[in-house]
Amino acid sequence: MSDIFWIRCEVDDNDLVPKYQTQGSAGCDVYANEYLTIKPGRRAMVATGLKIELPPGFEAQVRPRSGLAAKYGITVLNSPGTVDEDYRGEIKVILLNTGDEEFIVNKGDRIAQLVFSRVFRGIFQSTDSLTSTVRGSGGFGSTGKT
Repeated sequence: MSDIFWIRCEVDDNDLVPKYQTQGSAGCDVYANEYLTIKPGRRAMVATGLKIELPPGFEAQVRPRSGLAAKYGITVLNSPGTVDEDYRGEIKVILLNTGDEEFIVNKGDRIAQLVFSRVFRGIFQSTDSLTSTVRGSGGFGSTGKT
């Protein structure tokens, strides 16, 4: 069973309150609060009319919806986007159209999902050297293709 906690929210319209589509959904759907068209290869910041108050120690991650990605090539540009616990402004979603056709966003369309996560903050300690590993400083692609 998942942990459950209350999230206070303000919305421009009660139909815009995020909703989980199934009992086992990890993400709740976020809805568009405007009408717009996104041309192929372009991006748009879409208003949701949603403001939230997260409990201390949590973040909301804005993630793409798989159906929009598979059917239309629509994704969230900075995925996952982070909504910090102290942010009280409107959540906006940066949608990117990677498809070949214009994508029309209607008010009330499900455009992204929110997934909530605990946040752990690190304390940085400066040092002259780090412990060695087999990988070392090997970066992108350094561990091979398979």
